[in-house]
Amino acid sequence: MQIRILFFAGVADTVGRRSARVELPDGAVVGQLMERLQERYPHASDIIRHSVIAVNQEYAESSQTLRESDEIALIPPVSGGQEPEEEPMYQVTEKPLSSDEMIRRVSNPYAGALLTFSGTVREFTRGRRTVSLEYEAYAPMAVKKMEAIGAEIRERWPEVQAAMAHRVGKLDIEEISVIIAVASPHRAEAFEAGRYAIERLKEIVPVWKKEVWEDGSEWKGHQTGP
Repeated sequence: MQIRILFFAGVADTVGRRSARVELPDGAVVGQLMERLQERYPHASDIIRHSVIAVNQEYAESSQTLRESDEIALIPPVSGGQEPEEEPMYQVTEKPLSSDEMIRRVSNPYAGALLTFSGTVREFTRGRRTVSLEYEAYAPMAVKKMEAIGAEIRERWPEVQAAMAHRVGKLDIEEISVIIAVASPHRAEAFEAGRYAIERLKEIVPVWKKEVWEDGSEWKGHQTGP
């Protein structure tokens, strides 16, 4: 069966749309719908996980059976006047990336050096013209691997704080695909940790890019695995 689900507030902003149609087997329950939504929108999985389903304008349990004729809405957490959650230090997103935003995530009173690395979409590679790039990621695993890189950095440079964000989707020439921000008391460690972070990201984080040329395209990935 195919059901229509409505999105509101922060969920709609994060997903990037106000409604969607989801294919589910007959007799599916609310819990299956939540799993399907997190699979479809991995970049919004955190806010989806903290939301609840309303069926026919009533809150529903995860075991409630769904019907194709149901009016279904995903209700995000209700604001109670609390401070907004901090931006994640490690992120896969469809939104444009900002160096200033990444610097704010790592900036602290002990930092005497703030460094960012930005990877951008270049137009020419070995004489071949790129029209655009399309990035895809296994988002949950990618974030976990970024967190692991952050732990490695803290082990090597205990005073260093790092944040990483990788963009997915179609990117045009000169747009930023990845940003790494590093804060350190001293500049030498900042440069070392920043270089370490991007090299490790290319080794173990599951992100792929489709290079679109004037005469064709090709998927590429640099991961070497464990």
